[in-house]
Amino acid sequence: MPAPRKKQAPQRKTPNSAQESRRFWLTYPPKLIQSPVIWELAQKFEVVSNIRQASVSDVLGILCLELEGRRSVIKKAVRWLEKQGVSVEPVEINVIES
Repeated sequence: MPAPRKKQAPQRKTPNSAQESRRFWLTYPPKLIQSPVIWELAQKFEVVSNIRQASVSDVLGILCLELEGRRSVIKKAVRWLEKQGVSVEPVEINVIES
């Protein structure tokens, strides 16, 4: 007979650990159009990515990307995208933002 499992204490959801979903407009420069930037983002950060809309040509890529995860992780993921050379703009700006 297997040993009984210990019950884990329920995790408290703080504002920083609660899951949320945010949408962003991403604009890719020509040098990144062939790069798997969204795939790399999903590998590096604990977020779920969903491409909501996209228009890509040889010279420009524009995507509406939805990211779901903890607020702090989404912020880190956005900073990483910007460091890669991707322009990131929120689709909606919250009136109350910390």
